[in-house]
Amino acid sequence: MSGYPLLRRPIKSNGQAIGVTETLRTRESQAQKSLSYEFFPPRDSDADASLWKHYASLLESNPDFVSVTYGAGGSNRETSLAVVDRMAKDVLTVGHLTCVGATREGTREVIKHFEQAGVRSILALRGDPPKADPEALAKGELKTALELVQLARSVSSLEIGVAAFPEVHPESPSLAHDAALLRKKQDAGASFAMTQLFFTVEAYTRLLAAADESGCAMPIVPGVMPISNASKVLRMAEMSGAEVPIDLLEKLEGAKELEARRIGMDYTISLANRLLEAGAPGLHIFTLNYSKAALEVARGAGLA
Repeated sequence: MSGYPLLRRPIKSNGQAIGVTETLRTRESQAQKSLSYEFFPPRDSDADASLWKHYASLLESNPDFVSVTYGAGGSNRETSLAVVDRMAKDVLTVGHLTCVGATREGTREVIKHFEQAGVRSILALRGDPPKADPEALAKGELKTALELVQLARSVSSLEIGVAAFPEVHPESPSLAHDAALLRKKQDAGASFAMTQLFFTVEAYTRLLAAADESGCAMPIVPGVMPISNASKVLRMAEMSGAEVPIDLLEKLEGAKELEARRIGMDYTISLANRLLEAGAPGLHIFTLNYSKAALEVARGAGLA
């Protein structure tokens, strides 16, 4: 980060622990936007070393918070918890919780672990079953993210966040249905939401309008995926059902690797700025455990 003066200073909390929602409110009161990053647990020792190297680079940009994912079905639970433990010593860290294959007692144990690690915020997700066990959700005691929110609120005072789907959840009949469910999660104790992968500002503004119509007042932070490796991101988009704009696809078609990266990153930075202009409280950047592209987006959006 040498040569890049910080554009945002740490929030002064007067010694009191604050979570994501209060962080967003504080940034808004300062006429600023939040900056946060998502990481996933490393699969081996080489990936572990790489994660901490890139995490250190991103930490220099003064993020307001970070989040750490679970694998499908909680398959890398212990690794995820270890990453959360370490990051929580440095920065407000959001631990993920999923329903797939989960028992109520096991979920309580994870929540207790988070509390003991100094975590103040969690993201309650239904999650997707692992490919090796497609019936994992049916086998678990918890079936929906709403049930997970209810359980977490009944046993803990941790701040609860949930997922939002700008382009409609794959199993949902409509955006209005998704927004109504967001309202139910809010009523059950959730106080903020973060979106899944998407590529148009219109998808986000439609989500905001639907949420407002449902009476959901939670701040919804957009998740932004840097298009630094176009083929990889497009595969992820296809898997998640996210729609990629035709004009972007046409520009990427036939472009060589470096040119494709330039096109993709230009698009991502433009999208990030448009989301902030459209009222997003900040950006949650999916890092894929690498710092370069994430920092480019943060800087391009004027957040680092």
